[in-house]
Amino acid sequence: MIDTVYMSGEVQPLRVRLIDSGRELLDQGGIDAVGLRAVARHAGVSHGAPRRYFPTHKALLAAIAASGFAELADELRSAIASESDPLARVRRTARQYLSFADAHRTLFELMFRHDLLEGSGEDLRQHSKPLFETVVALVADTGSDEPRVVALNLWTQLHGVATLRATRSIEVIAGDFDVDSFVAQLIDLHLRA
Repeated sequence: MIDTVYMSGEVQPLRVRLIDSGRELLDQGGIDAVGLRAVARHAGVSHGAPRRYFPTHKALLAAIAASGFAELADELRSAIASESDPLARVRRTARQYLSFADAHRTLFELMFRHDLLEGSGEDLRQHSKPLFETVVALVADTGSDEPRVVALNLWTQLHGVATLRATRSIEVIAGDFDVDSFVAQLIDLHLRA
């Protein structure tokens, strides 16, 4: 069985290439565009090749979602490392979360579609829970008395804004939306009160 594929001058493990192809299709046509055969065609492999790694469509989607969580975690780690002040770290992380959601709208939606991915064999909590724990730790570093509660409030509000932005609803509701101002007000509301 082929374990690597030569594409664009480089050799990639086939599983990685299939996930990358799935992400490209996701970006181009949404969740409905990502099927096992479509991914195989896009990756330039036989239509049966994806089944070696992804026995079901849900397994493929879950692997794509997991790759999104890994990318988001890397971006948040970089954001955190770029700041030394605890409040600035929370602000930077919040802005990066929204930036990731804007840059990867369909991937971001898929990452949090636990209903769609249930039964995929991939436990996405192993990816999403550490992200939440990172936010809890950041909030705790600011001296918050209830870091888990505050972190959950921040996350749900940021995620709500990300979702509203993805559907362009926030522009309808709020017109011009200044992300930096929103993040500053949100952090001040929860961490300076």
